[in-house]
Amino acid sequence: MRILIVEDDEASGMFLQKALSKYGDCDITVDGMETLEAYLIALQEGMPYDLISLDIMIPKVNGVKVLNSIREMERKKRVKKNQRVKVMVITALSETQFVTDSLTEGYDIYIEKPVYKKDLEIAMKKLGLV
Repeated sequence: MRILIVEDDEASGMFLQKALSKYGDCDITVDGMETLEAYLIALQEGMPYDLISLDIMIPKVNGVKVLNSIREMERKKRVKKNQRVKVMVITALSETQFVTDSLTEGYDIYIEKPVYKKDLEIAMKKLGLV
């Protein structure tokens, strides 16, 4: 499984990489532009990501715009809904209403910060990735 971790906080990125690496190969990006570039390259190379762990508050292009762009790329490439990348949004408690208002159909699951290994394990099971 290929996993893209989008996290601008270094400690959080390292934690997510350590926790998610047991499920597959992890790449990390720290801002929205890097994320879109990594996603597009993976698509073009025919090795798309299976999961994106997406922090909402990231520099350059926020997580909402990143997710909307990814879903638009999938529509243009005619990726079937059941084959699109799974997106696990990670957000601070204060952003929860923002997430539900802004990401009505784009994400598959979200986790509130602080994130614990158990939260990730539950999310991976709900996503059907384990």
